[in-house]
Amino acid sequence: MQFRRVFAAIAAVLFLAAVPIACVGKQADALSVRDLSVIHEPEFGGVYLTMTIDDFNARGFRYGDSVTITFSNGFTMDDLPYFSGYYVNVGEPLLVAYPGYDYIKAAINYGKDVWEFAGLDDSMTASVTLKERGKYLDVQEASDIHYFDEREKYPSDAVFANFRAVNVGRLSENVLYRSASPCDNQHNRAAYVDALVKEAGINCVVDLADNEAKVQKYMAADDFHSPYWLSLYENGRVILLSMSMNFQAEDFKAKICDGLRAISAQEGPYLVHCTEGKDRTGFMCMLLEALAGASYRELVNDYMITYDNYYKITEQSDKAKYDTILNRNLVAMIRYIVNDDSVDITTADLSAYARSFLLSIGMTDAEIDAVLKRIAR
Repeated sequence: MQFRRVFAAIAAVLFLAAVPIACVGKQADALSVRDLSVIHEPEFGGVYLTMTIDDFNARGFRYGDSVTITFSNGFTMDDLPYFSGYYVNVGEPLLVAYPGYDYIKAAINYGKDVWEFAGLDDSMTASVTLKERGKYLDVQEASDIHYFDEREKYPSDAVFANFRAVNVGRLSENVLYRSASPCDNQHNRAAYVDALVKEAGINCVVDLADNEAKVQKYMAADDFHSPYWLSLYENGRVILLSMSMNFQAEDFKAKICDGLRAISAQEGPYLVHCTEGKDRTGFMCMLLEALAGASYRELVNDYMITYDNYYKITEQSDKAKYDTILNRNLVAMIRYIVNDDSVDITTADLSAYARSFLLSIGMTDAEIDAVLKRIAR
């Protein structure tokens, strides 16, 4: 009996030592979780802190709080907003609990890789401490958006798949398309996208999100059912670019050039996609649309269809959220390629700026013209 009591006490100590500590004191700033292992997430340039979103929130953290993250190497990220989405401006940091993520994540929105600039490695840990309760709650409430992964909650397959032709500016009719992923089924959309891709007669897919290892994993999954995409893949008509979310990164710009050169070397119609067909796809399509002479308003209208498809956010239904999303995302992208704050992007000749941007990242005039020959009239 005495042995069993001693053994139970030892087991309890070992169990508690293995669990991240949560301290909730009388003061709000005593709330913390400690010694979370870290995982590099290179696609979006972030660092997972190994506590699930539900567990983190159950400890007492709330969306809109201000938190401080301290890594075991001494690097600190102070006064971060804790949000359920990427509700900060380009280049700003946050702690994010994006729906579907395995864990909470420290990241820079469309920015540098936290893992790299914080000097992290797999042996390190992180602690999160509440700094100020509800400091960013107004931003959270104004920005909070979610979508569903059930087909029956959408009016059509195309809306569910975020699938559409991009017919703006001088783009040839029904030559350039955009959508969610036709191969990655994490949001239950791949089979629907695949059927629409087949119906549109897509001949070349530019996949901004995936590499060979990822697509092999998708194909091996029990829920994989994308036969038309598979036929394109097996015939060398799927271009895998595996781009990060940071459109300012040198690697991102190099892969833009790779993707456009691939388009010029293949017959259309073309599909551009990432995972949701929202961010990386939004940048690539904005660039191609601008290059083909689309106006600012045409860029806006096409980009914001995605937010109508997923979230039912339109200028009429929720102007505040519409304007916030537009300015935080698309306007920042356009301003990046224009690279001159004095320019009125609503009236500027964006085709000239798009060409200059492509020349600055390594393309030639001849290569740009070859792309336009494929997609524009």
